[in-house]
Order: sequence, then structure tokens, then C-alpha cells
Amino acid sequence: MKEPSLLYAFLNTLQMQYNNIISDFTDGITTITINRPTKLNALNKATIFELHAAFKMAESDFDTKVIILTGSGEKAFVAGADISEFAHFDEESGRLLSKEGHDLLFDFVENLTTPVIAAVNGFALGGGLELAMSAHFRLASSNARMGLPEVSLGLIPGYGGTQRLAQLIGKGRALELIMTASMIDAEKALDYGLVNYVVPQDELLPKCIDLAHKIKSNSSLAISAAIKAVNANYRDGVNGFDVEISEFGTCFGTEDFEEGTTAFLEKRNSKFPGK
Repeated sequence: MKEPSLLYAFLNTLQMQYNNIISDFTDGITTITINRPTKLNALNKATIFELHAAFKMAESDFDTKVIILTGSGEKAFVAGADISEFAHFDEESGRLLSKEGHDLLFDFVENLTTPVIAAVNGFALGGGLELAMSAHFRLASSNARMGLPEVSLGLIPGYGGTQRLAQLIGKGRALELIMTASMIDAEKALDYGLVNYVVPQDELLPKCIDLAHKIKSNSSLAISAAIKAVNANYRDGVNGFDVEISEFGTCFGTEDFEEGTTAFLEKRNSKFPGK
């Protein structure tokens, strides 16, 4: 159940004093900014926990129709994980690190029913690229650089990178990037289909906000249903067509459907209640 934004703002202030991120709400859009510029916004445990809390709160807010995720400063979206936190781990600790990351953040973001746009404003490496790929789609500034360099540390991507990169750009290109630990620039990422747009850095957030306004002018319930149906295609043992059929039918029982069809027939703009 989504709660109104006034309550969301109060709880956000009362319950969570963020040290590593900033969460702002304006006109139906929650912008979450990873705010560790001196560390190039690297992900540590505390940041992952704070991101989980901020995303969970935005997801529960009725008035948040779109979430934008970005990094502070001009150099990095997220330049990777904080290696010092796991350099001493053993096998079991490594598996737990990966699973907790999936559960708390990377799978969590992908499965939100509120659309998430990643504004990649610089380096997105390792866990940073994995986080961007968890969003529903991505925009990049012209100075952005992306890659999964984990094999240079004796590791593989552990937060979904082996799966999502192949889904987005194809198996061959994904394996080349992973095995060579190479970075690609924003234009190459656009060519590969990893990002949807490349714009100058000062135009990145305005472009994201423009897209967010286009998204939120439509039915939030229908958009949530579309996310579920598209995501189903990438789950083992799930028939995405069956999910689409189910979600399509569910839409017919909503006030949004009644408003959308009525507005169309009356030749006016829809005012979706989100119910």
C-alpha cells in the first residue's frame, strides 16, 4: 500500500538520517543521489543499506511515480564496491556478500513497481554498473565510462552483472567486456544498447526529469503491470506471456482503465487516480 508524500517525507526525516545518500522528492519524482564524492561514490555496506531504505520508502509513497538514481559530483555514478570491506573474506563470506547485495539492492531495485531511471554521470564500474543495470533503463552523460573489471581482482561480477549485461548487450559482447576487464565510453554503451541516451553532463538530470514527467502522465498501475510482465521474460520457469495475460486482465478492474478509456472517448487528457 502506497502512502501519501507528506507522510513519506515525515518518515524519511524521522526514521532515516542518511550519511551516504540524499533522497529528494519533487513533483512526483524521487531523486536518490549516492553522496560519497571523495570515494567516487563507491558502494559500501552502509550505502547499500541506505539505498535499500530509500528505495523502499519511495516505493511505498503513493505520490512517487518515478525514481531517478544518480551519483554526486562530476566524476562518478558509482566507481565500484569498497574493496577494503571484503578483501579478507573467505568463500562462504563471499557468497553471503553476493546474496545480501542481490536481496537488499540489485534484485530489489529491478523488481520495484515504480519505474527507476539511472542517470549515469561518470564512472560506472563493477557494482556501479551492476546497480545501473538494475534500473529499468539508463541515460549517460558524455563523459561516462562503464565496465565490469572484477576479473582483474580475481573475482567475477557478483551483483547480477554476469546476467544483466548479457541480457542487455548480448552474450558475446558481455563476455568480452567481462574477460578483458575493459571500459567502454558512453557512445559505445549507446551503440550496444546499454544506455538509451547520451547527453552532455549538464543536460543529464533535465533529460531524466523530462522522461520522468512523460512516464508519470500515464497510468502508474499500468506501468507497474508492464514492469512485472517484461521482467517475467527473464525468470527461469516463468512464462512471460502468461504473466502478460494476467496483468492485462487485471488492468480492466482498475479505475485507471476506466479513466483512460473514458478520456480517450471524450477526447480529453486523462487524469489517472492511480487506483
